[in-house]
Amino acid sequence: MATEADAERLSRCLKCGYAAPAGGDEWDHVVSPPLGRLTRCPECGSTNVLSGR
Repeated sequence: MATEADAERLSRCLKCGYAAPAGGDEWDHVVSPPLGRLTRCPECGSTNVLSGR
């Protein structure tokens, strides 16, 4: 059973619900000059990601 602490370490895509460990290799990234490096969902391509701790 996942604990609350485990859930806090997951990043989650707010568009499709994909979740993986925060900072893990599972996530894609894109560089946007005005914003810098953004985490991108490997499932749907969205950058609307809620980062875990």
